[in-house]
Amino acid sequence: MNEQTLHKMRQMKFFGMVRAFRTSMENGNMDKVTNDEMVSILIDSEWDDRNNRRIERQMRNARFRYKANVEQLHFDINRNLDKNQLMRLAECAFIQRKENLLITGSTGIGKSYIASALGNQACTLGYKVLYANTAKLFSRLKMAKADGSYIREIGKIERLDLLILDDFGLQPMDGSGRSILMEIIEDRHGKRSTIITSQLPVAQWYEVIGEQTVADAILDRIVHDAHRIELLGESLRKSFKNKITEDVETI
Repeated sequence: MNEQTLHKMRQMKFFGMVRAFRTSMENGNMDKVTNDEMVSILIDSEWDDRNNRRIERQMRNARFRYKANVEQLHFDINRNLDKNQLMRLAECAFIQRKENLLITGSTGIGKSYIASALGNQACTLGYKVLYANTAKLFSRLKMAKADGSYIREIGKIERLDLLILDDFGLQPMDGSGRSILMEIIEDRHGKRSTIITSQLPVAQWYEVIGEQTVADAILDRIVHDAHRIELLGESLRKSFKNKITEDVETI
């Protein structure tokens, strides 16, 4: 009877229940719990299993640059990173409020890692997230315009709870890039949250976008009431590399 029950659970894809039921049989707990308790154990196990699989699926779909989490962030390095601000952002209430976050600082200072950590945290809380290099995303959307899939792709971006645009402003935008950015920001303004990382201070984003009228419209929607993290100091990659070199020379 038990094997038949396990077989039926597997066919119905109740994999959490399968594990809990098999564990209970192997541990001899079947006779030690009431029927109500066993049902509760099975339901809780299935719930946890489905929730974990959903989180794993969302993290795969998000395509994060780093496997980062908030607990791994370094606050002991002098780079103007406020721990209290980061912990509040990690609660992801800013996503619920449809607010944006702008992270600026020099190359290698940890912008992408922080954005990835917050994105991972959002996934664990059930939000749909996409991490994308800005230039690569815009190139893909330009090709989508050519093959007729643009409306579908832009619709997917609009429905994301959190969009992370990494390395914004590495090169000036052309007319097509401005149009794509304007459509993304307009679709998401007041409805969804966006994190943007850039080596350039926000004041220089006007020059990157190019056309003054369009730049004003885009930045008015991005910057207004946005949270900001303005990192200072030299590249962490360079600092860690120098430290490793010094340690080796000491040895």
